Amino acid sequence: MRTRRGLCYPIVGACTEKMRAAKRRKVDVHVGGEHVGLEKKLRFSPEVAGDSGGGDDLFEYLPDDLVICILCKLSSSALCPSDFVNVLMTCKRLNGLGLHSLVLSKASQKTFAIRAKNWSDSAHRFLKLCADAGNIEACYTLGMIRFYCLQNRGNGASLMAKAAIGSHAPALYSLAVIQFNGSGGSKNDKDLRAGVALCARAAFFGHIDALRELGHCLQDGYGVRQNIAEGRRFLVQANARELAVVLTNPNSNMSSTRAWLTWNPQNHPNHRHASGPGCPLLSDFGCNVPAPEAHPASRFMAEWFASRGGVPGPGLRLCSHAGCGRPETRKHEFRRCSVCGAVNYCSRACQALDWKLRHKEQCAPVERWLDEDGEGGEGEDNDDVMPDS
Repeated sequence: MRTRRGLCYPIVGACTEKMRAAKRRKVDVHVGGEHVGLEKKLRFSPEVAGDSGGGDDLFEYLPDDLVICILCKLSSSALCPSDFVNVLMTCKRLNGLGLHSLVLSKASQKTFAIRAKNWSDSAHRFLKLCADAGNIEACYTLGMIRFYCLQNRGNGASLMAKAAIGSHAPALYSLAVIQFNGSGGSKNDKDLRAGVALCARAAFFGHIDALRELGHCLQDGYGVRQNIAEGRRFLVQANARELAVVLTNPNSNMSSTRAWLTWNPQNHPNHRHASGPGCPLLSDFGCNVPAPEAHPASRFMAEWFASRGGVPGPGLRLCSHAGCGRPETRKHEFRRCSVCGAVNYCSRACQALDWKLRHKEQCAPVERWLDEDGEGGEGEDNDDVMPDS
């Protein structure tokens, strides 16, 4: 077998002998009539140390396939972009092999957790390289950024579709939200049946928000034939999965404190389905658990529009759930809370999460609420009002 320089690997026996010869040797020296044993450090022979006579190390003799395998493990386990980028900056060889398509295709979700303040052409190119390498996480992240932040609707949707073809549950759910709202188009571009089908596919892969959205669609007959019992089943399944994620997290103390059992439907008179004796698993909004960690794409969008004053455009609104980051692409695209009219959501899943986190303490009924233009709350769309929380 040959190395990347085309040289043959040294014979194991000969290499071992030369390595032993490189150890410290004792040299007998007579000082003042006394016998003193000194050690002399010898350099490696050129065959062992490298062609430059000792300047190189054995890393240059590692085959490319082995280095690429190591870099794949690193990119798939990186906890932040700097974990991977710092390796690329180490030397020219690692920089070249680190951009190999196999390495980029294995990169983890957190490798793309780029902050909005650090966005640049080089970050855009890196995400594009990863997406071209077949990394579905990169396809989804770049698709969301292009669709909502850079307003490149067609290319962003195609990248999310590419991730969805690879059975990426968040991409399937995001495409469902686009279909439900008609994002990037007019009200007539809504396709409720397509949204339900995409939600069902994402729910099949265990996506919690998709399970909850699908449950509400079945309960309300929204884009699908109404089936209240089946809708309740999906909502309970979403609540159970949400609780299981928290309880199996070793960094969570929910299993010991059992704070998730403190939910009481009597404290929330606006709650529609207070079934059971206060059991949170049977509610529309789940257990009293901490909010899940936002996806890097959602966090990027939230930071992107926050740095622009929190306004995505004239007369446009952001989803009121802090962990979402989705903006409206036309006026009155999102539906408001039918009780207070002070908040708006891109989906019922975001409404459920925001209700648990903050809105249940702030929601107060009003007789009539106005939008920013001074018009009534009916809005452009007939379904602009969310059902009661």
